[in-house]
Amino acid sequence: MRRHRNARIVATLGPSSSDRETILKLALAGVDVFRLNFSHGTHADHAERYNTIRDIEQEIGRPIAILLDLQGPKLRVGTFANGPVTLENGATFRLDLTDAPGTAERARLPHPEIFAALKPGSELLLDDGRLRLEVESCDATSAVTRVIVGGKLSDRKGVNVPGVVLPLSPLTKKDREDLAFGLTLGVDWIALSFVQRPEDIQELKDLVGDKAWVIAKLEKPAAIERLEDIVALTDGVMVARGDLGVEMPPEQVPRIQRSIVRACRSRGIPVIVATQMLESMVTAPVPTRAEASDVATAIYDGADAVMLSAESASGQFPLEAVSIMDRIIVEVEQDPLHRNMMNAQHSEPSCTPADAISAALSQITHTLSLPVMVTYSNSGRTALRVARQRPEAPILCVTPRINTARRLALVWGVHSVVTRDADSVDGMTADATRLARSEGFAKSGDSLVIAAGLPFGTLGATNLLHIATVL
Repeated sequence: MRRHRNARIVATLGPSSSDRETILKLALAGVDVFRLNFSHGTHADHAERYNTIRDIEQEIGRPIAILLDLQGPKLRVGTFANGPVTLENGATFRLDLTDAPGTAERARLPHPEIFAALKPGSELLLDDGRLRLEVESCDATSAVTRVIVGGKLSDRKGVNVPGVVLPLSPLTKKDREDLAFGLTLGVDWIALSFVQRPEDIQELKDLVGDKAWVIAKLEKPAAIERLEDIVALTDGVMVARGDLGVEMPPEQVPRIQRSIVRACRSRGIPVIVATQMLESMVTAPVPTRAEASDVATAIYDGADAVMLSAESASGQFPLEAVSIMDRIIVEVEQDPLHRNMMNAQHSEPSCTPADAISAALSQITHTLSLPVMVTYSNSGRTALRVARQRPEAPILCVTPRINTARRLALVWGVHSVVTRDADSVDGMTADATRLARSEGFAKSGDSLVIAAGLPFGTLGATNLLHIATVL
């Protein structure tokens, strides 16, 4: 099950893709990471999908990552007494905590945290930005607004408050229950919605510990303002362009996407570009040319992964969406311009032995035109350091830990194999060359370069570089 590409594919499971046959086809077609979206479905639904994925993982012999995506706070207006209302441009509209059905003049907004953060001049976006209100006056329980962009408003439509840091934890009671359930299952990655500050990531990491790696979903302007601090703390990032495009001008999203990818690559953590990548394939068997270009742009920028949401979860053509995404990635990575861009964007290694070894590994592979590089890693951090360099050859990560292998399924260019830990340099060399040959990365007579740590089994001790010949 070797992938002949470096970038990864994340696919969301849902009503269109929950049976075993479909999940198997998706894995064979190119899915490296399956996303369980806890905004939908029951714990029983997700447990069944989890067990199916693990069964398929055994069948195909390739580690598969499972990503639990927490719902996060959902800010919504209340209901309306007589069905949808129409807000006219220039009209006054009141939002308050009163527990009464709404009218064309007012609506319930059951979120005191929003009122605590508002001030005159603040903007409120309703229904994914379709309606815009400006706050004229406010207190702890209500806000009087002027309708800037009107339209129809119906029950429980979402509310966004751009430019304001809300005094709100990203972890709701439901999220904490979902998190505990997911960790019991054994998921590999946890994605946190509604991230505003580095402290939000720390709150989740304190709960998760070493049971999974954490992804910060960047969808709030406040998070972009603290980008470097968040990237320094998290294990991975998702560019959640849907909500980001609601709270920020659309023309800014491409620039922000690129800056997020660049920040993650510099830090050496995986980054997923997500939302509406092949949106038309929810109902069509082929994407638009613009969508194909959107996927290609993320790959040219060096993103670790691209993600399918509704396309694979509820769309009519989940398998076709994965297949065309796979083909787009392969096509881009074969373009000489792609390699030129990767070479031009190398990050300087830190002044540590592990970073120096990882950079040298990439350089030796290039100089000697080696077909593969091998990393021995318990924690996966060596493979992350090497992937940060976006090397020309694939990275074969040999690890004794299945959890490490699964987590690395999200990382650019890494192919993981679970085997016993090395106990000597000779044993390490024999295993590395044998696996490189059996996994299809090298043939007899080829050379390869190996990075490991001495003493063997020590976490974070990358200090050995060794060139070997495949027998």
